[in-house]
Amino acid sequence: MRFTTSLRLARIGVHLALGLATCALVFPWASPALRGRIVRRWSRALLHIFRVQLEPAAGVPALGHALVAANHVSWLDIFVINAYHPCRFVAKAEIRAWPVLGWLAYKAGTVFIARGSRRELRLIFKGIVEALHDGERVAFFPEGTTARQGSLLPFHANLFEAAIDAQVALQPYALSYVDDQGLPHASIDYLDDTTFGQSIRMILSGPPVRARLTCLAPIDAQGAHRRDLAQATQAAVEAALSDVVSTDSR
Repeated sequence: MRFTTSLRLARIGVHLALGLATCALVFPWASPALRGRIVRRWSRALLHIFRVQLEPAAGVPALGHALVAANHVSWLDIFVINAYHPCRFVAKAEIRAWPVLGWLAYKAGTVFIARGSRRELRLIFKGIVEALHDGERVAFFPEGTTARQGSLLPFHANLFEAAIDAQVALQPYALSYVDDQGLPHASIDYLDDTTFGQSIRMILSGPPVRARLTCLAPIDAQGAHRRDLAQATQAAVEAALSDVVSTDSR
C-alpha cells in the first residue's frame, strides 16, 4: 500500500509539472476554447490519478454561458467541475496557498476572495460581471467554505447579484462523492481540522471514489432579488442531493 501511494504521488508530481509547463508555454497564446479543452483534459487526468471516477453527468444540459453556483465538499470540487464543464471560478483565498495546485487554479482563471474584505469583494464582483458579459461561464461556492457531505451551510447571497447585473441565467450544480456502495465517501470530507496534505493522503490510501455532478434547471435571474436566488439555489441543490441518497438506498 505504501509503495502504491508513493507511486501515485510520483505520478501526481509529473502531472503537476506538465500543468506548470502548459500554463507557462501554452496558455499565454491559447484561445479561450483551447484553454477550456486543456483544463478539461488535465483535470480528468488528475482525477484519474487520484482514482476518482466521473459518473455520467446527470440532470439538464449545462449552459455554456451562465453564473454557476455549486455546493462545496472538497478541494476536488474545482477539478471535478472543470472535468465536466470548464468554468472560471471564484474561490476563497486559502486555495491560492495550496502547493502548486493553487497556482494552477490561478492560472486557469480562478479568482480568489479574502474573507471579510468588502472592498476586494466589490472589485471581484465587478470582474465577475465583466466576465459574464464576455460570454464566460463563471462558477462559485455560495457556502463560502466546505461542508460535511450530506449537509449544506447557508448560501451567502452577495455574488448572486452578478447574475442579475449581467442579465444571465443562474444554474445550480449539485456535487457528491460516493463509494462502491453508493454511500458518502469517508475520505472526501475536507473540513477545518483537515490539512491539504492529510486530505491528499486519505484519498490516495482510501477506496476508489465516484464523483457525481448534477446540472440543475437554470433559474431566471432577471428582476429577481439576490436573496431569493440564493434560497432557490440552495433548495434546488438540497433536493438534488437528497435524490442521490434516496436513489442509492433503494
